[in-house]
Amino acid sequence: MLVFGYVRVSTDNQLENYSIEEQTDRLKAYCQAKGWTLLHIYVDGGYSGGNTDRPALQEMLNAITQNHVDAVVVYKLDRLSRSQKDTLTLIEDKLLANHTDFVSINENFDTSTPFGKAMIGMLSVFAQLEKDQITERFTMGRIGRSKAGYFHGGANAPTGYDYQDGMLTVNEYEAMQVRQVFDLFLAGKSINAIYKQLAAQYTTKWSAAKVRNVLQNSIYIGKVQFLQQEYQGIHQPLIDQQTFQTANRLLHSSEREQKKTTAQKTPFRAGYLLSGLLFCSQCGARYSANHGFYKCYSRAKSSAKFITDPNCKNRNWPIEELDSIICGQIDALIAQPELLQETLDTAKNKTVKIDKKAIKKRLAEISSQLQKLIDLYQIGTIPMDVITQRANALSEEQKALEVELNKGEEVPATELFCNALRDYRQGFQLADLDQRRLLLASLIERILVNGKSVKVVWRL
Repeated sequence: MLVFGYVRVSTDNQLENYSIEEQTDRLKAYCQAKGWTLLHIYVDGGYSGGNTDRPALQEMLNAITQNHVDAVVVYKLDRLSRSQKDTLTLIEDKLLANHTDFVSINENFDTSTPFGKAMIGMLSVFAQLEKDQITERFTMGRIGRSKAGYFHGGANAPTGYDYQDGMLTVNEYEAMQVRQVFDLFLAGKSINAIYKQLAAQYTTKWSAAKVRNVLQNSIYIGKVQFLQQEYQGIHQPLIDQQTFQTANRLLHSSEREQKKTTAQKTPFRAGYLLSGLLFCSQCGARYSANHGFYKCYSRAKSSAKFITDPNCKNRNWPIEELDSIICGQIDALIAQPELLQETLDTAKNKTVKIDKKAIKKRLAEISSQLQKLIDLYQIGTIPMDVITQRANALSEEQKALEVELNKGEEVPATELFCNALRDYRQGFQLADLDQRRLLLASLIERILVNGKSVKVVWRL
């Protein structure tokens, strides 16, 4: 009899009484005692039984459809699934439909007998019940903890606090910065201006989104939240309630909304410098950024649709470290003429076709925007300095585009690259995050990450 073995432990495996090694040993001993040939043991380590989105399980099901296997053996029914619906679907539609029986050692039954088929349905009901009870107990525990005033966010404490022994304690260095955010905002500073000032003044990593989150987070007036409910916390507040309420009234005021640009009213932004440029050399997936690291999507498994190889083990990179490495490579091109020339030589005969249609379209948009600025000036709804600043920026862009339009159909790729490098040298240090990302994207096509090495593919 030819069989496959399947082993799983969840992300909460420390609460279970059987490890991968113990399950594997029992499967081998059981098959040996039965005289069965154990072809392969499929292992899912660190995956919940609440769904079937598990790489080893899917690999086993694919193998069953392609090869004849008499049975699948597990140590216990809930190793296959904790969901009643998924259990029955897997056994009836995936295993029995391919003439493969299901055997559970712990419950001592298999689907080759009528009694075993009946027991599968009954036990899957209890597996589902156990899962629901665990979820309910977990949720009730967190609600109770929140009602008692405890922060439930784990080690990821909000800026201004440290998380020690289950409690939030004030981090004086960060708390000083949080208070400064509120002071600057109430003094009339914009969110971007606050972020730039703090980023230049402190070592703590700041962004515009972080400033906004601080202004809206009631943790700073001593509250804790869970499931959209707010409770009085037992930690020390950093801001008095009147300051917090005044800041939030201003933040959400209609006057402030009217002053926002179109871009600010549609605020989707990539939140990190290298977002969209990083790719894994080992599996080809993109890299995402969260919790202080750039991570391969396949390894992080933060989004199933972006996983290309669930077994990828490519390295996570600290965000600030990788940002510094890439900017350092660009700075090297600027500082070392021989290195720049060597890079340009790789594309000395390459040309880039000018999209004149797109240029003309953008010139028409700029002309329309300049006319709107004139109208806004006449109405008097926007300060003159704001209009002047915006008009100057549009005029500069218009001049640059007109120069491009007067060129031939194609231009040397090296010329475009050198122009982009000049723009980077002149504007990167004073630019905000979005502008810095655009400057990088004009120079870099992609960045390939492979273990501890990175390769920049220049836009040449």
